[in-house]
Amino acid sequence: MRSATFALAWLAVAIGLAACAAEAPLPVDHGGPRIHAVRVVGTSWHTAIVMDRAGAAATGLLPEAEDFPEAAFLEFGWGDRVYYPARDPGIAMTLGAALTATPAIMHIAGLARPPEQVPGDTEVVTLALSQGGFLSLVRAIAGDLDRPDLDRPGGSRAAPVSRGLYPDSHFYLAHGSFHLFNTCNTWTARMLRAGGVKLSPSGVVTASDLMTRLRAALDLDRPSCTGA
Repeated sequence: MRSATFALAWLAVAIGLAACAAEAPLPVDHGGPRIHAVRVVGTSWHTAIVMDRAGAAATGLLPEAEDFPEAAFLEFGWGDRVYYPARDPGIAMTLGAALTATPAIMHIAGLARPPEQVPGDTEVVTLALSQGGFLSLVRAIAGDLDRPDLDRPGGSRAAPVSRGLYPDSHFYLAHGSFHLFNTCNTWTARMLRAGGVKLSPSGVVTASDLMTRLRAALDLDRPSCTGA
């Protein structure tokens, strides 16, 4: 009982510290039409970013798009290098991922349809970015891929390290460490902010945290979920 109480107290302090963490300033908004639709997909515990594959490939910053030649969309998720790929993680692995800083991995999936057309218990929020905002978002995602040739930003290509969670998906080594202060949902918030979305990643821990802030930033009243 005492250990459980201590763990809960530690968790509360940790979330409070995460809320005070420094964050990057919003990029300069150069205006222009908002021509790029970007989707954020949220499940009960995880969020990911979905974008048009052709648009991402056209930036020249994501040569990994070539790994998904048949896809219409690409989904990007970031997480713990051990926990995220695990098919059946147990409680020990879950606590280890949350309480210990561990290396990160990125999941890239090729999708034939937009996520709102795929049955499942997920929330999908769509936002529109200008060309500059979209380019900044792609650059931020590409920058978190662990590529072998750091002298060629966007020119080198990360190699898949294992099969992904979906039929057309792969895991890639990524920069950063996963822990309670820096979860997959914190990462999603940080990427969106890099793209110009007025959303603070500070204190974002859960998928609910991220989706609630995103709806508020976009002035959306309620979740929009795909059907079961």
